[in-house]
Amino acid sequence: MANTKSAEKAARQAEKHRERNVALRSRMRTAIRKVTDAVSTGSAEGAKQALLAAEPNIDTMVNKGLVHRNKAARHKSRLAAKVKALALAKA
Repeated sequence: MANTKSAEKAARQAEKHRERNVALRSRMRTAIRKVTDAVSTGSAEGAKQALLAAEPNIDTMVNKGLVHRNKAARHKSRLAAKVKALALAKA
């Protein structure tokens, strides 16, 4: 347990930050899942729309420091490749 006033405050802030980070990370994962679900159902247009919604969401998490920029780039690249492959398969 915290021994000083400043340590108590830091503990309160850390808990608030953790809750916020959990929610934001969950939002990013949900956006990624929506793209993969649309790809798995074979909906090319739905996958494209989900990807357009997911990319800024992923970028926001980088700017907030929740995800490393390389991890975000990897997610975006893999999602875009899946959507492109689906679009080419439909054509």
